[in-house]
Amino acid sequence: MLIILLSIGVLSLSWLSVYFLKAYAQNNLLDVPNQRSSHRMPTPRGGGLGIVLAFFVATLMLFLGGSLALTGFLPIMTSLLVAGIGFWDDHRHIPARWRFLVHMAAAGIALYMIQGFPSLAIGDLRVELGLLSYVLGVVYLVWLLNLFNFMDGIDGIAASEAIFISGALAGFLSFVGYELALIAVALCFASLGFLLWNWPRAKIFMGDVGSGFLGFVLGLLILMAGHSDPVYVHIGLILFAVFITDATVTLVRRYITGRKWYEAHCSHAYQHAAKRYGHLKVILVVWGINLCWLLPVASVVFRYPAYALPGLIIAYLPLIYVTVKFEAGNA
Repeated sequence: MLIILLSIGVLSLSWLSVYFLKAYAQNNLLDVPNQRSSHRMPTPRGGGLGIVLAFFVATLMLFLGGSLALTGFLPIMTSLLVAGIGFWDDHRHIPARWRFLVHMAAAGIALYMIQGFPSLAIGDLRVELGLLSYVLGVVYLVWLLNLFNFMDGIDGIAASEAIFISGALAGFLSFVGYELALIAVALCFASLGFLLWNWPRAKIFMGDVGSGFLGFVLGLLILMAGHSDPVYVHIGLILFAVFITDATVTLVRRYITGRKWYEAHCSHAYQHAAKRYGHLKVILVVWGINLCWLLPVASVVFRYPAYALPGLIIAYLPLIYVTVKFEAGNA
């Protein structure tokens, strides 16, 4: 009953929040198309704040109601730093170094609270990382929140990915921690409330406030679960495979070819595909890959953790091929 009430409440609050934000953004946060854009009409942005608000209210209620412990509530709240700098950047450009410092600070605080990156599992061997776990954890969280920002370039893709990853995590997490599963459910339905406005053709864009927040919370959830069982780190990497592959291959190829990889561009594989086939077809294909390929592979790894490394390889190799085939990194 709690999950049903949580789902309905978060979905409704997210949808309503975006409804009111759309009117505000129409006058204050209008995204005007340029040569790098994947859209043609001026569209309000910053709607991801609706996801943040709905998720925050949900987690606060879970905490006050005793369904979420303080040790789970506080690390998740560090995501508000990421959302805050993102919302500010949506209104006026914030230099990358300041955004990066806030991202690093949020990641560092969260990792201190959860005691770093969990141990790595290679077959039956567990590797404790010591102090290196904090360095690896910061790199991991900062990369995930930024790649979510990079991949939020066509209608519906970031919200769809958040729904898939958080929904799948909710199912897997129900076996180790009820409160972590509740957090994942809240994030899933907060993202769904936004997607109803962002489905092609989008009426509002997510903006940095939503994309960075989603990447950070999803990454943090995976790390928190990994402290219960390291297999969740592998499962998280598999579920994230579409975004990780496209963002990483794109940046690596831009760097190798001498392009300014840190500048805004529209050379991701999904962007090339969207120009050729349209936003909706790309979204549906991504859903197909997630549900028919990555979710089954993640389920096998969950059932047989000893095969985690082969599972990662199997999940990523076809995606790397497809990403290169669609000329990721080429302008």
